[in-house]
Amino acid sequence: MQKRDYYEILEVEKTASAEEIKKAYRKVAMKYHPDRNPGNKEAEELFKEAAEAYEVLSSPEKRAQYDRFGHNGMRGNMGGGFSNPDDIFSQFSDIFNDLFGGQQGRGGQSSNKGSNLRVKVKLSLEEIADGAQKNIKVKKYIVCNTCHGSGAKTKDGVKTCATCHGHGRVRQVTNTFLGQMQTTITCPHCDGLGTVVANKCSTCSGTGRQYGEETITIDIPAGVTDNVQLSMSGKGNMGERGGGAGDLLITIEEVPHEHLKRQGNDVVYSLYISFADAAIGNNNMEVPTLKGKAKIKIPAGTQSGKIFRLNGKGLPSLNGYGRGDQLIEVNIWTPQHLTAKETELLEQLRQSPNFQPNPEKGEKGFFEKMRDYFNS
Repeated sequence: MQKRDYYEILEVEKTASAEEIKKAYRKVAMKYHPDRNPGNKEAEELFKEAAEAYEVLSSPEKRAQYDRFGHNGMRGNMGGGFSNPDDIFSQFSDIFNDLFGGQQGRGGQSSNKGSNLRVKVKLSLEEIADGAQKNIKVKKYIVCNTCHGSGAKTKDGVKTCATCHGHGRVRQVTNTFLGQMQTTITCPHCDGLGTVVANKCSTCSGTGRQYGEETITIDIPAGVTDNVQLSMSGKGNMGERGGGAGDLLITIEEVPHEHLKRQGNDVVYSLYISFADAAIGNNNMEVPTLKGKAKIKIPAGTQSGKIFRLNGKGLPSLNGYGRGDQLIEVNIWTPQHLTAKETELLEQLRQSPNFQPNPEKGEKGFFEKMRDYFNS
């Protein structure tokens, strides 16, 4: 089933401000909240759909990526998705605190989400052309192998918090000049978890996590650009005691190609040919491409600055529409060291009328040709 547009899901315009998007999400979340629609699977799916849309549109980086590339820019778990409503309550606790009068909606959902991680992934032009799958080792906080995230040494080592009685929130009364003001805050004793560890795990000291290493597989779509940022939800640092993991933010670093230069979705190759090839032509000239070698024909009388084009030999668009070309810029190589015999031959040809420069009237230069190409 084709994904719906995130702006359509939240019923906002593409120019909507961050506050307008937040308000729209509140409205949709209230409408499809599982507690208001018990047993309604369709409402639950719409609730998850809205949360995914808000996760992307509330992040300036993810929103910019989505605006530019659409859902294709969110591929490979890059852009969210929730398996159950509890994940949503944990991630957007501030929203649900507002909706439900300071309560977290599910009684003690942890707000101790782990921090994000940033990595750089280097890609060659060939990998960018086809898309790539990279396995990288990341050092980060992972779930404790001993207590499996509970933080307790034994199964009965986790107790209900005596301060908040498992709610994760407590009421606080403050005296102001207007009288007493009552607010609801995160329980300071259990940090909003609703439970405390009476018998701490010796491996993680009760945090439920330890420093380790994980091998992560990243699916990178074809057509990415240098410095574009992708994200993988839940692949960052693990939070304390089941607080959920942060995101892995991946910055693409494009490795310069030995022969080709990128120009948008096109690639450019500078071809140096001899004076003889330019004058009499060459029907079997070989050039490198992103898919190996290709042969092109150099017509007789080719001038320096001539641009040939190989259709579809460039890079694909990240949004999946179209592919660039390969441009071949011809440069005539002038020898710098001549033998006496070569000099003598050129002296004989120097006076020939065919060797006198005679550019055609209105002949365009390289930059004009390039301008005409990109305007076509």
